[in-house]
Amino acid sequence: MQNEAIFQKSAWRAIFSLSIPSLISIAVMMLYNMADMYFVGWIGDYAQVAAVSLAMPVYSILMAISTMIGNGGCTKIAQALGQHNEQQVRSYSALCVWSSILFGILFAVFCFLFCTPLLKFLGANEEMWDYTRSYLLILAAGAPAILLNHSIGGALRGEGEIKAGMLGGMLATFANILLDPLFIIVLKLGVSGAAIATVLGNVIALIYYFLYKAKSKTRCIIEVRPSYAHDIKALGGVLALGLPNAISSILSGFAGTFSNQILVGYGTQAVAAMAAAGKAIMLVTMIQMGICMGIQPLLAYCYGGNDYAKLKEILQKVLFLTVGVGMVLTFFIYFGREWVIGLFIKDSAVISLGAHLVTYQIVMGPFIGIYYLATNFLQASGNAPGASVASALRQGLLLIPLLYLLNGLHGLEGLAAAYPAADGVSVVVTGILAIYYYRKIAAGSCDKT
Repeated sequence: MQNEAIFQKSAWRAIFSLSIPSLISIAVMMLYNMADMYFVGWIGDYAQVAAVSLAMPVYSILMAISTMIGNGGCTKIAQALGQHNEQQVRSYSALCVWSSILFGILFAVFCFLFCTPLLKFLGANEEMWDYTRSYLLILAAGAPAILLNHSIGGALRGEGEIKAGMLGGMLATFANILLDPLFIIVLKLGVSGAAIATVLGNVIALIYYFLYKAKSKTRCIIEVRPSYAHDIKALGGVLALGLPNAISSILSGFAGTFSNQILVGYGTQAVAAMAAAGKAIMLVTMIQMGICMGIQPLLAYCYGGNDYAKLKEILQKVLFLTVGVGMVLTFFIYFGREWVIGLFIKDSAVISLGAHLVTYQIVMGPFIGIYYLATNFLQASGNAPGASVASALRQGLLLIPLLYLLNGLHGLEGLAAAYPAADGVSVVVTGILAIYYYRKIAAGSCDKT
């Protein structure tokens, strides 16, 4: 198939061919993720900024479902390409489409039926209640479109259609950024306008994907015929390989909820400050994640084609790349932390608090790419249990208990320090796990089923 040629380039060329579009997509995703808070911050009401933060854990669950489908489909499609199995490529692509629609509808129904208990669980107080509710319900109504957009993007990466997936993500983001000031500021809809812009951005990206499909000469791209989506066992394989990403996003959402529940005790300003600090740290972590996610289909292709020499070479080169990038980004965020926080918050006291919290959270910035590389390698090589354990460690088994423990010992500063503490242990454990599994692969003792 012509679209697998990108996987057959030399190691550095393949890495940059895949990671640069992924980094562009991640940069666009960061703008997408930050746009709502940025434009809501223009209003000058930090209760609305806090409301966006409170709703983010539920949005993280929605993203967990999309990454479970999209990244699982990406891995399976890339493996099938490595094995030159076009029928399986079509099947996995169709499963991504139809499972996204189904899960999106179920997610929307759940949010509308259980909105009140959900808001209580998220920690919304009277000051933030109506803002959080409106933002949440509008996102829920658009859940099928949001899921379909992200999972199609993942499936396209697996097919080697990197540029198309990147452009779709860019369209969604730039549409959101352009629509945000219109709905939030001009029409004075506040957080509701932010949610409307997010949903419409995803709809515009979907229109692009299907127009691209209509004009594309590639045979397997975005298979929508239901007849290819009937293999429940294949869907199980997609969801199993996407599960590590889902676990990470879901546990991140829960950790965010528990963190917000603690932060509410310190006041609305503390919620807003931690939310802005989290956006600053995202600039470091998501770029490293983008590099590693970008080369995941390449790792899966090499694994599916038994090219272990190239697999090792890619892992070594990406390790060097991601640590170097992490160091540069950490330096930039640390010394520019007040400026970055000021993008989202206009209150000087909240900016000062957010900048202080960043100094704790940035500690593991240079090394978090090791965690993402190890997790993506485990996933690409079909080790769903290992990748799931790695994901559960960082955002759940370690972070959630540490939030309560360190908050109890050191207050708000301890709460911020819980994040790098969980990251540090996760980097060590996942690194060891990835090395162990690679040695098993190289020795030929892993069963490819």
